[in-house]
Amino acid sequence: MMTGNDVELRVLIVEDDPMTAEAHGDYVRKVPGFTVAAICLSGHEALARYDALADAGTPVDIVLLDMNLTDSHGLDVAKRMNTRGHGADIIAITAVRHLQIIRSAISTGITQYLIKPFTFAAFREKLENQRAFRLNLTGAGAGSLATQASVDNALSALRSVSSERLPKGLIEETLAAISGVVRDADSAVSATEVATALDLSRVTVRRYLEHLVKTKQAVKQPRHGTPGRPEYEYRWV
Repeated sequence: MMTGNDVELRVLIVEDDPMTAEAHGDYVRKVPGFTVAAICLSGHEALARYDALADAGTPVDIVLLDMNLTDSHGLDVAKRMNTRGHGADIIAITAVRHLQIIRSAISTGITQYLIKPFTFAAFREKLENQRAFRLNLTGAGAGSLATQASVDNALSALRSVSSERLPKGLIEETLAAISGVVRDADSAVSATEVATALDLSRVTVRRYLEHLVKTKQAVKQPRHGTPGRPEYEYRWV
């Protein structure tokens, strides 16, 4: 018998930058228990695909929604999705930091808010918290009525914080920038090459690269054919 933990949650990604959208898709695929249902580059496309998937009997469970879309605002898209009654949870993923937008997002029913740039660990935490939220609301009892415990546990899951924190001295924004260079490179890159691209010191960049290796987001290997001291190169997993 399949339980809630066995079911893969279907994720709709709404992001108007194609490269960013694909990066989010790669992140979703790396988190166990989640699958990409579709990637949409506009609000109009997202609403159409959202309805079509529901009509086909494969409704979306989670929507990753940018706020600044080319044809609409994320808040308007969220409002229209909520009126459909398909039951998806919406997580805002955006660079928008204005408090009024965040307040409006919450009042619109957006359950979590992830500010760009972010690390894979932060992204994964949001997805896993959303899974826990859904399971606590639907798995605590029969029928359509929740218990006080299930509501408390569900809301607590959204507020939970992962124990996986950056080592002392590392900064989220710098890690996101370095991760982007490694992820988008056509081939493996060295610490020197990443440092040059971002105008950072090689020593600083190497600390972040080693953290990516330790957290299994990148692999490290010797670069052959370089004179003198061996140089290492890093490739996104």
